[in-house]
Amino acid sequence: MIDTGPAPDSTGAFILAVDAMGGDHAPGIVVEGLGIAAERHPEARFLLVGDEARLTPLLARCARASAVCTLRHTPDAVASDCKPTVALRMRRASMRLAIDAVARGEAHGVVSAGNTGALLALSKIVLKTLPGIDRPAMAAIMPSARGDVVMLDLGANVACDTRNLVEFSLLGDMFARTVLGLTAPTIGVLNVGSEELKGDDRVRRAAEIIRASHIGAQFHGFVEGHDIAAGTTDVVVTDGFTGNVALKTGEGALRLVTDLLRQIFTSSLSAKLGYLLARPGLDQMRVWLDPRRYNGAVMLGLNGVVVKSHGGTDAEGFAHAAEVAVDMVAHRFNDRIREGLGRLVSVMPPETHAPDAAPSPALAATR
Repeated sequence: MIDTGPAPDSTGAFILAVDAMGGDHAPGIVVEGLGIAAERHPEARFLLVGDEARLTPLLARCARASAVCTLRHTPDAVASDCKPTVALRMRRASMRLAIDAVARGEAHGVVSAGNTGALLALSKIVLKTLPGIDRPAMAAIMPSARGDVVMLDLGANVACDTRNLVEFSLLGDMFARTVLGLTAPTIGVLNVGSEELKGDDRVRRAAEIIRASHIGAQFHGFVEGHDIAAGTTDVVVTDGFTGNVALKTGEGALRLVTDLLRQIFTSSLSAKLGYLLARPGLDQMRVWLDPRRYNGAVMLGLNGVVVKSHGGTDAEGFAHAAEVAVDMVAHRFNDRIREGLGRLVSVMPPETHAPDAAPSPALAATR
């Protein structure tokens, strides 16, 4: 089992293992996406794991991807509806072999658009969590009125205790520094109100510990649901149940707004003329809210970089997920987490585990 991952070579190059067969449109968009990522990050190399018969002609048509990919053949793949318990027994599946490559030190991280529950379960079993991390958390970037916001957990842990929330705050802080480039990201814990007395003992105790830790100066306090889109804080910390509901609610609201605008601007001739006048602003908004920009949820706290791409994304979206993994590796994310965990020890009471916080199964709702 690796600790810090293989060191980049003298040119700064590093390797990402890629599950070529995971996702609704694999392997086509995977190969094309890696070609896009390679243009933006020439130092990256990819270990492409999947069916050689399907991948070889795709690589032949994409010279950029072919130049940076090494192919590892396997005919097996984890289906989108495969249960995590079944996936754990699929030793030759492309997802499993990609994760194994990280565990053996052959790659610095893994990217997959496949089954979320299977990816989480396999990563926890094969890579395990970093020393000092109780549970990994799924984090992603979301748009807000003030810029990008990091939110975690998004579904990896349905039930969380105080310790989990404190650890998530540290993981979110480091993620925002690494991916968003923030020097001192502000942190908020999602609650039913912003007042200090709101919420249960679990979140109130977590807030006390975060405030007393080395990231206490960055702690904003409690935030509410509307604060996510408002961008009140750079990092929003919550349990996986609430985080996943908030994520899906936001996605649904965005689709609703998009559909309503389409109906409005096609309802009449004057509305169509109005669209022509408003088009520059709408095009800018479309780019800003493009879900491909936010593709690439990260399983934080594992002993290796694991990035989950949305299963229905296109090549541009998959390229963005690969770029998130590149950022995590290039900035030695897990090394920085280890340093932060060492500083948390002095303020983390031993009794922070709640007796009723049952271990969470792998994420049930795959995306």
